[in-house]
Amino acid sequence: MKNNLLVKFQEAFNPTLPDVGGLKDYLDYIVPYISDWGEDLIETEFYTEDGGKPWLEFRDQVNFQETVVHFFNPDGEYLRSTNGNVIKGRWRLLENTNKMIIEIGNSTSELYELVYLDKTFFILQKHGDEKKYLAMGYEPLVRGMTWLEYIHALFWTYRNRHKKFILTVAVIAILAIFFTIFSILR
Repeated sequence: MKNNLLVKFQEAFNPTLPDVGGLKDYLDYIVPYISDWGEDLIETEFYTEDGGKPWLEFRDQVNFQETVVHFFNPDGEYLRSTNGNVIKGRWRLLENTNKMIIEIGNSTSELYELVYLDKTFFILQKHGDEKKYLAMGYEPLVRGMTWLEYIHALFWTYRNRHKKFILTVAVIAILAIFFTIFSILR
C-alpha cells in the first residue's frame, strides 16, 4: 500500500504523455489540461508584432515537407509563407469570442476557434464538426522540431505548470496543518 501511494505521488509530480497516435490525437489529449492556462485572442501582443511574428505550422502528414509560416500583423494583415511563396490575406477577431476569421486572397475565409495561446504555442481549431487543428509554434523557438517534438514541448508546458500547481497546493496544505497544530498547542 505504501508503495502504491508513493507511485501516485510521483505520478502527480511527473505526469507522462501516453502514445495516442497522430498530431490531432495528441492535441485532443493535451488541450483539456492546458487550455485554462492560455491567453485569449484579444491579447494580440502574444501573436502579433510590428514587422511580423513568425508562427511555424506543424503537421503530421508524411508527405508534408513544406515550411509554412503564418504572420498575424497588428493591422489585420495576414501572411502565409509556404517555402518562401507568400499569400496575403486578412485576419480579424469576432467580438466577445475567442474566434478568428482568416481571409486568404479574395476567395477563401475560414473560421477558427482558439485552442491554446502563449508566447511559444498558438493552436487554432477550424470551426465545424470535424476537428482540424492549425498547430503553430513561435518559429525562433521551435525551428527544427518535428511535430512530435513540438507535442512533447507543449506537454512540458502542462507538466511544468502542473508541478507548480501541485507544489503550491502541497505548501498550502502543510502551512494549514502547521497553523492548525500551532493554534491547538497555544
